[in-house]
Amino acid sequence: MTATEAETSVTAAPRRWDPVVKLTHWTIVGAVLANGLITEEGSGPHVWVGYALAATLALRLLWGVIGPPEARFSAFPPSPGRALDHIREIAEGRRSEHASHNPLGALMVYAIWSTLAAIVVTGVLMVAAPDKPRAATDARPFAAAALDREPPEREATGEREETGEREEAGEGREEEGPLAEVHEAAVNLLYVLIVLHIAGVVFETRRSGRRIVLAMLPGRR
Repeated sequence: MTATEAETSVTAAPRRWDPVVKLTHWTIVGAVLANGLITEEGSGPHVWVGYALAATLALRLLWGVIGPPEARFSAFPPSPGRALDHIREIAEGRRSEHASHNPLGALMVYAIWSTLAAIVVTGVLMVAAPDKPRAATDARPFAAAALDREPPEREATGEREETGEREEAGEGREEEGPLAEVHEAAVNLLYVLIVLHIAGVVFETRRSGRRIVLAMLPGRR
């Protein structure tokens, strides 16, 4: 066996992922799909799926400290320099063995985790934010408001029109704001990262011969 064949054989060896890594990976996938395609934004199920996502992400981060060697952060530290070296390695057609994620994959993992954390934090803050009281919309003294009050008929008609406009525009304004904007931007970024992640998995599978997706399925090592 030549050196090249030996290197390819070592590189194509099956990667081992422990059950906790597999569980957290597919639970996060399921939560993202559920809240992206099934639940209604802001609904009870949407919020509870978000809580489940937060718990799963917390478990994976804890596992990165106390888990087996290939699951720990020390096995795939984020390093732009190593990622650039990996890109040069790909361009030159060379392959090397990585016990865990390769340098590019490591950057993607940390990017996805950071984005998920931003989604969870902003979502929790949005749920915890108190509703603004509607009674505080008119800050004028009662006497001043009474002086310029319109006749009852015109006032009733004006109130109905004004109430309808507030109901149409008020709900949107309640959910808009910095937190909602950051939450939406993070979700959109997550979708982009997921597409890049899938593309990277397909490319690395073809390049290295590793069955990356199969290795992440339950019951496989």
